[in-house]
This record gives sequence, structure tokens and C-alpha cells, in this order.
Amino acid sequence: MQDVKTEFLFDLKAEFDWIGALDMGTTPNGSRRFFYVKGGVIEGPRIKGVVLPGGGDWPTTRADKSTILDVRIIAHTDDGAVIYVYYRGVSTLRLDTLGRILKGETVDPSEYYFRITPVFETASEKYGWLNRIVAVGIGQVIPSGIAYKVYGIL
Repeated sequence: MQDVKTEFLFDLKAEFDWIGALDMGTTPNGSRRFFYVKGGVIEGPRIKGVVLPGGGDWPTTRADKSTILDVRIIAHTDDGAVIYVYYRGVSTLRLDTLGRILKGETVDPSEYYFRITPVFETASEKYGWLNRIVAVGIGQVIPSGIAYKVYGIL
């Protein structure tokens, strides 16, 4: 058995509409909300582009106070390719910590757990490698949204 090796793929920053969040209430799975994605950027050694407005996050906070992330976005590369990105993840960010971040306070990401497992879909030959990889991301909440470092598992 071999050890896990990773390769840095890209940084992803997505802007969220924190103010316009829709509280969907408590469902059988937990307390669900919706956040609209206003846009963003994606940049790495083999990819560069923008996150288009219109995606979203449907997080569900469970009884144990952890949050299951459910995000869908579209990236448009600087050379015209379209890449659908969806991911699930887990966060232990508490609402009071989120409030501190939104007020502009610097919060060390070690104060919470924020990990994602993005999946990619594209028709582009150039970026077809994304269709065939397993990736993980380490996230950090910033006042305007979310910032991730995304790695491919080799």
C-alpha cells in the first residue's frame, strides 16, 4: 500500500451573498440554508478563470453542530472552457465564529474544520484531466465568502 500524495491544483475564491441567505428551516436532516454565489476566481498552475454568478451553497447544520456543505458552481476559464464544479464537505464553523469573520475580525482557520471533496465535469479536452481525478480542498471563511486550496490525490 502506498502513502497518499497530492498535487496543488488551484486556489478558489467564491463570493457569497451572506446578507441574502435564505433560511429554509429545520428539515429531517437538520437546519438548512441557502447562500447565493455572486462570483469568484479560480487560479492554479494549469487553470485560470472566474466563478460565474448564479451558483449556490445549500448547507445543512446537524444536531452535532457540524455543517454538511452542498455547493454547485460554474467556472469559466480564461481560454473559454466551462467547468461544472460540485462538492460536499464538512465544516465545524460555529455561527458566532462566522459572525466574527463577517465583522472583519481575523479568525485563524485552525479554530474550525473546513474540508471539501470537489468533483469536476467539463467537455473541454484541455481540462479533461479534471474529469478523472479525486480532489480535496481545505477551506477558510473570509468576509466576502470562501477561499479554498484544492489538491488532486495522485
